[in-house]
Amino acid sequence: MKSLVAVLSAFLENRSSRTNLKALLRLLVVLFSLIAIYSVLFHVLMEAEGQKHSWATGLYWTLTVMTTLGFGDITFEGDIGRMFSVVVLISGVMFLLVILPFTFIEFFYSPWMRAQASARTPRELPENTRNHVIFTCHDPVTVALVPMLEKYGHPYVILTPNVAEALELYEQGVRVAVGALDDPLTYERMRVANAAMLVATRSDVINANITFTARELNETVPIVGAASSDPARDVLELAGATLVLRPELTMGQALARRVVGKDAAAHVIGQASSLFIAEANAAGTELEGLTLAESAIRPRTGLSVIGVWDHGRLTTVDAHTRIDRQSVLVLAGTDEQIARYNRTFSHQCEERGHVIIVGGGRVGRIASEALQEAGMQPVIIEKLAERVREHPEAVIGDATHMDALKAAKAREAATMIITTHDDDVNISLTIFFRRLREDLQIISRCTLERNVRTLHRAGADLVLSSASMGANTIFNLLRKTDNLLLAEGVCVFPSPVPDSMKGRRLMDCAVRSETGCTIIAVETDGERLVNLEPETELPADGTLLLVGTLEAEERFLLKFKPDLAPPALRTRWKQRHEGR
Repeated sequence: MKSLVAVLSAFLENRSSRTNLKALLRLLVVLFSLIAIYSVLFHVLMEAEGQKHSWATGLYWTLTVMTTLGFGDITFEGDIGRMFSVVVLISGVMFLLVILPFTFIEFFYSPWMRAQASARTPRELPENTRNHVIFTCHDPVTVALVPMLEKYGHPYVILTPNVAEALELYEQGVRVAVGALDDPLTYERMRVANAAMLVATRSDVINANITFTARELNETVPIVGAASSDPARDVLELAGATLVLRPELTMGQALARRVVGKDAAAHVIGQASSLFIAEANAAGTELEGLTLAESAIRPRTGLSVIGVWDHGRLTTVDAHTRIDRQSVLVLAGTDEQIARYNRTFSHQCEERGHVIIVGGGRVGRIASEALQEAGMQPVIIEKLAERVREHPEAVIGDATHMDALKAAKAREAATMIITTHDDDVNISLTIFFRRLREDLQIISRCTLERNVRTLHRAGADLVLSSASMGANTIFNLLRKTDNLLLAEGVCVFPSPVPDSMKGRRLMDCAVRSETGCTIIAVETDGERLVNLEPETELPADGTLLLVGTLEAEERFLLKFKPDLAPPALRTRWKQRHEGR
């Protein structure tokens, strides 16, 4: 009933629908009038021929003739009556078989279907909507972020100006609304004043318009906008953006940072209060070939090695884990400890392997500039010369052609960075380069999250997803706590010490083996203790800081303290245990 009311309301709100409905009603009045007139004339002509029939029979005859059913049980004997039958038949064909169906479909059925579509894609959110995230584009970043929001119980809506696009998203199970992106009334209807965040990830110009329009309505709502250049970033900041994303800049620098042999410095990838999470290449340092215990990283720097990146996944380590050339260590500690690590190990890395960058777009050029700043001389392979005019070292050609590879000195390359924005191209290039050389480090950019695993299977050593990076940044801003989602989908999150762990030694809790999380710090009485010893006794009133994947976080929350889990997790936990 509620749905019918919504559809009827949407139907009657449209002025064109109301006009068409009046025209349809007028046509029906004409049709019923003809039926009445023909029924009366039927009686007159039948009586002239000496036949007697009831009024119901007259209506029956008129409808059977007009609809061309022609039962033949009631017929005229004279020519006048038969000519009258022909007139009734022809008018019936015109009205009932041609005009009425066409008019009904055009004036009622089509508008009604459009009203149904409009009801499924609302133009206004309920007045009680609170703490929701408003997206203005269903792009890869949004696709990656929506599951995180659903997992933690954050409501969201995707705003689109196109009803057809909204219907397509609705059919995919996405929460959508329709409205002009440059209309202040749209954001009032989206309850922007009560929103947790507004995310604008369309073009630079549209993002600036969205930001400025929404900011005029509310001065406090966090607004995240995407910019493709420094001037666009400046405009967004002037328009009132809280955070400006630079996807190409972030991606280019991240790709360059992952080059084995570029340096061995620990680069910060996340921060939770005074605790820093960093990553460092081991290639070219004294750490190569040693076990974690033999490396003495913790005694020498104070940092804890909380894991190693393995094809984009964080794998846990122990004292016997061996550090090899491809190892990228994930470290946790203070800013001072990271500086001590860099003084101890980064200067030892003297290797500067040859790097080839495939693709001279914004990401490729940013990666090249970052590598040059680190003292390397990368070579870009690009098909379009105008893209790399400021890079005289670039090779113009197809990266799959041998002449271009020879010009770029592919045989001497230690690393190949694939930076095109087309995942299909990146997958094919990865397959090609991996078959070409098994010992080549291949780092690839990925646009869609679903293609990350495909690129790994194709032979990439490391895949960085721009969608994941953008989603993680937005998610961290949304949560506004010590909860931190790192660039590779690894979460740093706080938790009060569960009852089952209070007063117990860290080594006896088996948190890592049972959940996949690692406790990296504990806070009590306003002090944070980093790099806990296995014998550390957990305080009764303390707060733990843990690191792990989102799945590991869920396992920890559900196993040790289900009531701390977000509503969505508690529901899944309840269903899982009831199912048993």
